[in-house]
Amino acid sequence: MTSERYGRVITALLVIDPYNDFISEGGKIWPRIKAVAEANNCVPNMLEVLNAARKAKLRVFYAMHHRYRPGDYATWKYVAPIQRAAWQNKSFEYGTWGGEFRAEFVPAPGEIVAQEHWCSSGFANTDLDLQLKKQGIHQLIVIGLIAHTCIEATVRYAAELGYEVTVVKDATADYSDEMMHAALDINMPNYASAIVSTEEIVASISTTADVEHSDVRARTANIDRKPESIHRCAWARF
Repeated sequence: MTSERYGRVITALLVIDPYNDFISEGGKIWPRIKAVAEANNCVPNMLEVLNAARKAKLRVFYAMHHRYRPGDYATWKYVAPIQRAAWQNKSFEYGTWGGEFRAEFVPAPGEIVAQEHWCSSGFANTDLDLQLKKQGIHQLIVIGLIAHTCIEATVRYAAELGYEVTVVKDATADYSDEMMHAALDINMPNYASAIVSTEEIVASISTTADVEHSDVRARTANIDRKPESIHRCAWARF
């Protein structure tokens, strides 16, 4: 089990790219990640973590990839290979089913969707860092797609910005087991404070409320005892 503690006030769940094109049957990219995603139960695990976070009253944020629109990149002098692929495939096309949230992951009222990222990191050229800091968030729990690009890039950037990051290893997927291994076993351990299973993170955040209530009771008890302690100390001087 993970030994990480997640305080409700400073912890948020960050959901990356739960688009139909990625994680729904019929999506443009789904055939490429389907084998890995189904092998590790990615989509059900993502939903389980999301529901657990909501139940524990953690803040939920979404970092979504830029949705293709006609004319994208046409006037750019330099286009990264990953952007060129999205351009050619019209990935997550705006106004289409593929560019919509999968139904189970539509943000609930009060949940925050950051500006869309143009490449891989959910932080680069978006307001994600600002939104998190405005809510006092320091710890991030990260789920979503895909492991070796948007997940890894976002986790790296989060670490650079000073966030403490937990990655849920079976709530992500990739094009191959090799890519999953490179991202989760080689690269991200350098940046994520913990890489855990869905079972572990759900157990941890489900006790968040109990831990916080216990802490509050303990602090209250200490406050209640202080006058008595002060009285005894003052009496002892006479």
